[in-house]
Amino acid sequence: MRTNNSHVKKIIVSIYFIFLILAITLPIFISSLRLFSGNATLTSITFAIAFAGLFFVVHFICKFFEYDSDGGKVIIINKGLLLSEYFNYRQHVLEFEQEDLIAYSFKNYVIYRILSIYIKDSRGEKRKEVFNITLVTKRKRRYIRQSLKKIVKANKKASIL
Repeated sequence: MRTNNSHVKKIIVSIYFIFLILAITLPIFISSLRLFSGNATLTSITFAIAFAGLFFVVHFICKFFEYDSDGGKVIIINKGLLLSEYFNYRQHVLEFEQEDLIAYSFKNYVIYRILSIYIKDSRGEKRKEVFNITLVTKRKRRYIRQSLKKIVKANKKASIL
């Protein structure tokens, strides 16, 4: 099964564009605040911190996710949406044989969702890999869960035999 969240790429690029516009207009807004009120330092610092915090939250959450379990290997890719074609600075790729999958878990926080994959490494030890699936739709998460459940079930059945 192959799935990804490529439909959100246009939305996220639009959000980054809005952040760019806000970054350009925020100094103008802060300077106009200083003209109308004598001491607007606290307000300007608050706006700047809120803007920076919001930008970093969006930057942290917004990642491209791709899942491919066709064939004998499972490939999971997480990468940033901004400048990801030119720089792979936020790319996380996991490629493993289906037989190496031990377990998986989905965790849902308030504004952040993760997929944890537990696999056997080359030495036979358990290794945990974490992927950001915040922008993956509920339907696609259900498909991924079904695919991973099928693989784990087949692995448990094979280990018993």
